[in-house]
Amino acid sequence: MYFKKIGVVGGGTMGQGIAEMLAAKGLDVLLVEKTPEKLDYSYRMIETSLDKQLEKWGITQAEKKLILNRIQKVTHFAELSTCDMVIETIIEDLEAKKEVFSQLDQVCPSQVILASNTSTLSLTELASSTKYPERVIGMHFIHPVSKVDLVEIIRGLKTSEHTFTETKRFVEEVSDKKGIMVYESPGFVTTRMITLMINEAMHLLQEGVASAEDIDDAMRIGYNFQHGPLEMADRFGLDSILAALERMFREYGELKYRPSIVLKKRVRAGQLGVKTGEGFFKYDKDGDRV
Repeated sequence: MYFKKIGVVGGGTMGQGIAEMLAAKGLDVLLVEKTPEKLDYSYRMIETSLDKQLEKWGITQAEKKLILNRIQKVTHFAELSTCDMVIETIIEDLEAKKEVFSQLDQVCPSQVILASNTSTLSLTELASSTKYPERVIGMHFIHPVSKVDLVEIIRGLKTSEHTFTETKRFVEEVSDKKGIMVYESPGFVTTRMITLMINEAMHLLQEGVASAEDIDDAMRIGYNFQHGPLEMADRFGLDSILAALERMFREYGELKYRPSIVLKKRVRAGQLGVKTGEGFFKYDKDGDRV
């Protein structure tokens, strides 16, 4: 199978990162959002990301232009019929994702791989909304996509060997990342482990054991993390962390997954992290700590 054109459904943080990374690898990307306004915003955020790399001499002006030219803005699913693979990256809502897969199933030829970037949901359940469940697979990229060289590849109950083999080849040869196979389980490996650490950091904050700054410094400096757990949560999106913990709490029924009250309060207040400019810390419009 030859991968040249990839569809990305959802222009949020992950969709932007995946679209930018694939375009930088030389692939044509069809980026889909519900409205032209949301699509324009996603495109602007990708451009902002490229501008930051430009400032640091990471890319040239010509490379920036080339990457942006490879990303096509799309609002109708029918246009994805020409893609070799489609990656869904919308919010972690099972019914919303099933609706997307149902629509993709109608417009994409049966040989096109349909992948989900879900971090907690059942691929078997997502595939149940399609006529060809054998072509549905999980491909969980980790934020920030361009800097993290790992992708979890998750097989649903009916995912075919061909779909898995081609997806692994796409991840390792086309995306140039390490693909690990994970058996279907809520949270898989990375989400399950990182959200527990983040939740524990929030419990420490709630109990007054240390300040947010000192908790993050303990892990960032002490264990060589790029970001501390609380800033990590801000960058992932506190609403996404809460949704992941609540789903795992429901699925496993274990108290360790019960979300911290501190997390719930912040989400209720609309302090979702980088995307709103404030979470446990404050951020400017470019996503840098203030």
